[in-house]
Amino acid sequence: MTPWTQPHPAAMDFIPVHDPRWQLLAGEDGPQPHPTPRPHALLTLEQWHAVREHWPSELPTGVLLPNTADVAALAADLPRLALVVLQFPKWTDGRAYSQARLLRARHRFDGELRASGDVLVDMVPLLQRTGFSSAQLRADQKIDSARRALRFFDGHYQGDAVQPQPLFHRQAA
Repeated sequence: MTPWTQPHPAAMDFIPVHDPRWQLLAGEDGPQPHPTPRPHALLTLEQWHAVREHWPSELPTGVLLPNTADVAALAADLPRLALVVLQFPKWTDGRAYSQARLLRARHRFDGELRASGDVLVDMVPLLQRTGFSSAQLRADQKIDSARRALRFFDGHYQGDAVQPQPLFHRQAA
């Protein structure tokens, strides 16, 4: 094993755009202001704030966080969440990378962290490095190409969400 090789690279799951498991709780007129609790509900941040006091903690719950939101707005609730979906409204807008890094490193979120929106294959290696565990690729992107993109590099000099230690620390150990 070369010093650049990561011993256990994190897996990345690729989720269909219309995820059969996690469903956004919305009606014909958009998100319901006070949704009925159910397992694998995906709530907007506004919905979550409206219901979190009485939402059953044993239900797997997800929150859709806009890339303009401060992740600290969810910090106290992270132990109750199984999924946080971060949005890329345009592939050139990288604020969700920073949100992911903060959720993993500062707030120690260990649930599923998903990228959604305008997600391209070229973004997948950086998604993984910043802490995403899954992605919903844009409809014109191929999952096989995304999996191949994860194998482009064996490792990186800098630390990241997958391998927190920089190379010089790994070599010294």
